[in-house]
Amino acid sequence: MAFYELLLIALGLSMDAFAVSICKGLAASKVGWRQYLTAGAWFGGFQALMPLLGYALGSAFQRYITAFDHWVAFALLAFIGSNMIREALSKEEKTPDASFRPAAMLILAVATSIDALAVGVTFALLPGVNIFAAIGLIGAITFLLSALGIKIGNVFGAKYQAKAEFAGGLILILIAFKILLEHLGLL
Repeated sequence: MAFYELLLIALGLSMDAFAVSICKGLAASKVGWRQYLTAGAWFGGFQALMPLLGYALGSAFQRYITAFDHWVAFALLAFIGSNMIREALSKEEKTPDASFRPAAMLILAVATSIDALAVGVTFALLPGVNIFAAIGLIGAITFLLSALGIKIGNVFGAKYQAKAEFAGGLILILIAFKILLEHLGLL
Protein backbone atom coordinates (compact mmCIF):
# COMPACT_ATOMS: atom_id res chain seq x y z
CA MET A 1 0.00 0.00 0.00
CA ALA A 2 1.40 3.36 -1.03
CA PHE A 3 2.16 6.12 1.47
CA TYR A 4 -0.45 8.44 -0.03
CA GLU A 5 -3.10 5.75 0.47
CA LEU A 6 -2.14 5.34 4.13
CA LEU A 7 -2.17 9.12 4.50
CA LEU A 8 -5.68 9.35 3.02
CA ILE A 9 -6.90 6.53 5.26
CA ALA A 10 -5.37 8.27 8.29
CA LEU A 11 -7.09 11.52 7.33
CA GLY A 12 -10.40 9.75 6.76
CA LEU A 13 -10.26 7.90 10.07
CA SER A 14 -9.29 11.02 12.00
CA MET A 15 -12.34 12.99 10.87
CA ASP A 16 -14.64 11.54 13.55
CA ALA A 17 -12.18 12.50 16.27
CA PHE A 18 -11.68 15.89 14.62
CA ALA A 19 -15.44 16.51 14.59
CA VAL A 20 -15.81 15.47 18.24
CA SER A 21 -12.86 17.68 19.15
CA ILE A 22 -14.54 20.63 17.47
CA CYS A 23 -17.60 19.96 19.66
CA LYS A 24 -15.39 19.72 22.75
CA GLY A 25 -13.75 23.03 21.88
CA LEU A 26 -17.15 24.59 21.26
CA ALA A 27 -18.44 23.46 24.66
CA ALA A 28 -15.31 24.44 26.61
CA SER A 29 -15.21 28.01 27.79
CA LYS A 30 -11.42 28.12 27.96
CA VAL A 31 -8.90 25.81 26.29
CA GLY A 32 -5.13 25.55 26.44
CA TRP A 33 -2.27 23.14 25.92
CA ARG A 34 -3.64 20.71 28.48
CA GLN A 35 -6.91 20.27 26.58
CA TYR A 36 -5.10 20.04 23.22
CA LEU A 37 -2.77 17.34 24.53
CA THR A 38 -5.57 15.47 26.32
CA ALA A 39 -7.75 15.26 23.23
CA GLY A 40 -4.79 14.40 20.99
CA ALA A 41 -3.54 11.66 23.30
CA TRP A 42 -6.93 10.01 23.81
CA PHE A 43 -8.10 10.15 20.22
CA GLY A 44 -4.70 9.57 18.61
CA GLY A 45 -3.89 6.73 21.00
CA PHE A 46 -7.12 4.86 20.36
CA GLN A 47 -7.00 5.50 16.61
CA ALA A 48 -3.56 3.83 16.63
CA LEU A 49 -4.51 0.97 18.97
CA MET A 50 -7.68 -0.13 17.21
CA PRO A 51 -6.15 -0.84 13.76
CA LEU A 52 -3.47 -2.88 15.49
CA LEU A 53 -6.14 -4.97 17.22
CA GLY A 54 -8.07 -5.27 13.95
CA TYR A 55 -4.90 -6.32 12.14
CA ALA A 56 -4.30 -9.06 14.71
CA LEU A 57 -7.88 -10.32 14.25
CA GLY A 58 -7.70 -10.14 10.47
CA SER A 59 -4.35 -11.94 10.40
CA ALA A 60 -5.78 -14.76 12.51
CA PHE A 61 -8.62 -15.35 10.04
CA GLN A 62 -6.88 -14.38 6.81
CA ARG A 63 -6.37 -17.91 5.49
CA TYR A 64 -10.11 -18.55 5.74
CA ILE A 65 -11.17 -15.52 3.71
CA THR A 66 -8.41 -14.94 1.13
CA ALA A 67 -10.72 -15.89 -1.77
CA PHE A 68 -13.00 -12.93 -1.06
CA ASP A 69 -10.81 -10.62 1.03
CA HIS A 70 -11.06 -7.74 -1.46
CA TRP A 71 -14.86 -7.82 -1.10
CA VAL A 72 -14.50 -7.73 2.69
CA ALA A 73 -12.11 -4.77 2.49
CA PHE A 74 -14.45 -2.98 0.06
CA ALA A 75 -17.54 -3.64 2.21
CA LEU A 76 -15.91 -2.52 5.47
CA LEU A 77 -14.47 0.72 4.09
CA ALA A 78 -17.61 1.56 2.10
CA PHE A 79 -19.81 0.87 5.14
CA ILE A 80 -17.69 3.02 7.46
CA GLY A 81 -17.52 5.83 4.90
CA SER A 82 -21.27 5.69 4.24
CA ASN A 83 -22.01 5.90 7.96
CA MET A 84 -19.75 8.92 8.31
CA ILE A 85 -21.50 10.66 5.42
CA ARG A 86 -24.94 9.76 6.85
CA GLU A 87 -23.95 11.24 10.23
CA ALA A 88 -22.60 14.36 8.52
CA LEU A 89 -25.87 14.89 6.67
CA SER A 90 -28.02 14.11 9.72
CA LYS A 91 -30.07 16.97 11.11
CA GLU A 92 -29.83 15.63 14.68
CA GLU A 93 -28.47 18.13 17.16
CA LYS A 94 -25.42 16.87 19.00
CA THR A 95 -25.00 18.28 22.47
CA PRO A 96 -21.34 19.03 23.12
CA ASP A 97 -19.79 17.93 26.42
CA ALA A 98 -17.06 20.16 27.81
CA SER A 99 -15.53 17.52 30.13
CA PHE A 100 -11.97 16.30 29.56
CA ARG A 101 -12.16 13.78 32.43
CA PRO A 102 -10.76 10.30 31.64
CA ALA A 103 -14.19 8.64 31.82
CA ALA A 104 -15.68 11.07 29.30
CA MET A 105 -12.66 10.91 27.00
CA LEU A 106 -12.48 7.10 27.10
CA ILE A 107 -16.05 6.75 25.85
CA LEU A 108 -15.47 9.23 23.04
CA ALA A 109 -12.10 7.73 22.08
CA VAL A 110 -13.57 4.24 21.81
CA ALA A 111 -16.64 5.47 19.93
CA THR A 112 -14.60 7.39 17.37
CA SER A 113 -12.11 4.56 16.82
CA ILE A 114 -14.41 1.58 16.19
CA ASP A 115 -14.11 2.20 12.46
CA ALA A 116 -10.32 2.03 12.83
CA LEU A 117 -10.71 -1.53 14.16
CA ALA A 118 -12.45 -2.51 10.93
CA VAL A 119 -9.75 -0.78 8.88
CA GLY A 120 -7.16 -2.82 10.78
CA VAL A 121 -8.93 -6.00 9.68
CA THR A 122 -8.78 -4.65 6.13
CA PHE A 123 -5.04 -3.99 6.47
CA ALA A 124 -4.49 -7.65 7.34
CA LEU A 125 -6.21 -8.67 4.11
CA LEU A 126 -4.23 -6.35 1.83
CA PRO A 127 -0.74 -7.10 0.55
CA GLY A 128 2.14 -4.81 1.40
CA VAL A 129 0.71 -3.00 4.42
CA ASN A 130 3.31 -2.04 7.02
CA ILE A 131 1.02 -2.07 10.06
CA PHE A 132 3.45 -0.17 12.27
CA ALA A 133 3.87 2.65 9.76
CA ALA A 134 0.08 2.69 9.30
CA ILE A 135 -0.77 2.90 13.00
CA GLY A 136 1.96 5.47 13.59
CA LEU A 137 0.61 7.67 10.81
CA ILE A 138 -3.02 7.20 11.89
CA GLY A 139 -2.17 8.00 15.51
CA ALA A 140 -0.05 11.04 14.66
CA ILE A 141 -2.55 12.56 12.22
CA THR A 142 -5.43 11.98 14.62
CA PHE A 143 -3.42 13.49 17.48
CA LEU A 144 -2.71 16.65 15.48
CA LEU A 145 -6.22 17.01 14.06
CA SER A 146 -7.83 16.41 17.46
CA ALA A 147 -5.73 19.12 19.08
CA LEU A 148 -6.49 21.42 16.15
CA GLY A 149 -10.20 20.54 16.43
CA ILE A 150 -10.27 21.74 20.04
CA LYS A 151 -8.84 25.09 18.94
CA ILE A 152 -11.12 25.42 15.91
CA GLY A 153 -14.19 24.53 17.95
CA ASN A 154 -13.29 27.03 20.61
CA VAL A 155 -12.69 29.79 18.06
CA PHE A 156 -15.17 29.10 15.25
CA GLY A 157 -17.84 26.81 16.68
CA ALA A 158 -19.48 23.80 15.06
CA LYS A 159 -19.39 25.18 11.51
CA TYR A 160 -16.90 22.58 10.22
CA GLN A 161 -18.02 19.43 12.05
CA ALA A 162 -20.35 18.05 9.36
CA LYS A 163 -17.94 18.95 6.55
CA ALA A 164 -15.10 17.07 8.28
CA GLU A 165 -17.22 13.94 8.76
CA PHE A 166 -18.45 14.08 5.16
CA ALA A 167 -14.92 14.45 3.78
CA GLY A 168 -13.65 11.55 5.90
CA GLY A 169 -16.48 9.30 4.74
CA LEU A 170 -15.94 10.19 1.10
CA ILE A 171 -12.21 9.43 1.35
CA LEU A 172 -12.90 5.97 2.82
CA ILE A 173 -15.48 5.15 0.12
CA LEU A 174 -13.09 6.18 -2.66
CA ILE A 175 -10.33 4.00 -1.21
CA ALA A 176 -12.81 1.10 -0.95
CA PHE A 177 -13.59 1.38 -4.65
CA LYS A 178 -9.88 1.63 -5.51
CA ILE A 179 -9.16 -1.60 -3.61
CA LEU A 180 -12.03 -3.39 -5.33
CA LEU A 181 -11.08 -2.19 -8.80
CA GLU A 182 -7.43 -3.21 -8.26
CA HIS A 183 -8.45 -6.73 -7.21
CA LEU A 184 -10.78 -7.03 -10.19
CA GLY A 185 -7.93 -5.99 -12.47
CA LEU A 186 -9.63 -2.81 -13.64
CA LEU A 187 -6.93 -0.46 -12.28
